[in-house]
Amino acid sequence: MIALLVVVLGCLGAMAANTHLRSGPLLVALLVCLALSLQVQPNLKTFAFTAWVLTFVSAALVWPQAFRLWGGYDLSLLIVPLVQVIMFGMGTKLSANDFVRVLVMPRPVLIGVALHFGVMPLTGYAIARVFGFPAEVAAGVILIGSVSSGVASNVIVYLAKGNVALAVTITACSTLVSPLMTPFLMKALAGRMVPINFFAMMVEVFNMVIVPVMAGLVAHRILYGPERWCNTKKSLGLISFCAICLAAGIGLIPAQYFGSLLSLTRGTVLGLLLIGVVALTKLVVAIWLQGPRDWMDKTLPLVSMAGICFIIAIIAARSRDRLLAVGPALLIAAMLHNAIGYVLGYWLARAARLDESACRTVAVEVGMQNGGMATGLAMSVLKSADAALAPAIFGTWMNISGSVLASWWRRRPVFLEPPVRQANPSEPAVASNIEGAEPK
Repeated sequence: MIALLVVVLGCLGAMAANTHLRSGPLLVALLVCLALSLQVQPNLKTFAFTAWVLTFVSAALVWPQAFRLWGGYDLSLLIVPLVQVIMFGMGTKLSANDFVRVLVMPRPVLIGVALHFGVMPLTGYAIARVFGFPAEVAAGVILIGSVSSGVASNVIVYLAKGNVALAVTITACSTLVSPLMTPFLMKALAGRMVPINFFAMMVEVFNMVIVPVMAGLVAHRILYGPERWCNTKKSLGLISFCAICLAAGIGLIPAQYFGSLLSLTRGTVLGLLLIGVVALTKLVVAIWLQGPRDWMDKTLPLVSMAGICFIIAIIAARSRDRLLAVGPALLIAAMLHNAIGYVLGYWLARAARLDESACRTVAVEVGMQNGGMATGLAMSVLKSADAALAPAIFGTWMNISGSVLASWWRRRPVFLEPPVRQANPSEPAVASNIEGAEPK
């Protein structure tokens, strides 16, 4: 862990002090060695992803052309589809129960979602003003604070001995309301810095987040559902065939018929293709080859991590000069933003009288953001690689801070709250619910 932090600071120092990064190839090689060494250490494996991100960023700064064009194709066009694939993976981790669970414990869920969309956007706005960032960079700082929480927060909550069910539900609910909350917050807080098209951003959030997450929910049912139609050769083959044909049919309709909803249509096509591929892969791997049933759980995390690394590298390559100029300041801003989210999330949850497990959960859900979503919106709606810098740096840092916080909390027991009422001396006291609900 200490070595990783040293490398992070060393990378930023090299970026700031040596614009041409003459020692860049050596730095990239060292980072590759660090990432590989962390990958094989069980206790440090959670930091391997961050090391790979730093490796890709360094490579993009040293060889920017390698991450800009391939055979004349602009690689920035891959950002939105890659984010959609990542969101699809998030959807496969969810089920309808994660949305229904809000009815079981509404108060902690509402507190978590309210703090998430209250603390982080306002903190981002304040930090952007205090640091005096250029308009597009400042808009990116506000943007990373205005998006929903990501699936990485659920893993951190589990490691921190938090309430995983509550974490998943807050993630699901914040994702569900993001098409309205994210454009509204950006219009209110960043509208004077850069032009914000509310409708365009709302449609793009649906396209980039809601559609692939809904497709992921369908894939989750196909993968893990006990029903017969989820587990027979004929039904899986039919699902795959219909989904792929429907995607092809929609894709063949001329683009002019969709107007402003074209991007949403493309997201639907990709979602249908992914459902078809999942059904077909389950048919081949799980039924024909009798392979492991958890193949998706092993595959999607690798695909998601590779996608995030590639997205961040593309952003770094396109905004190389700006990153070299404001990178250290942006890292400090990201650290502050993230830390304030953890601190206020935890203590405001304590003030709302949630139990310790729920407070840890809310702290993580408030402090950790959906960096992929923010990056995609910066490129597709704001049309600015500079605005995507803050989400890229924040997303990298939150994996380090989240892992450290989880390790610290994991060594400290989750205690129950003291009794909240006692009707008479013979009646046993009632402690707060460990699931994060209100005391009875």
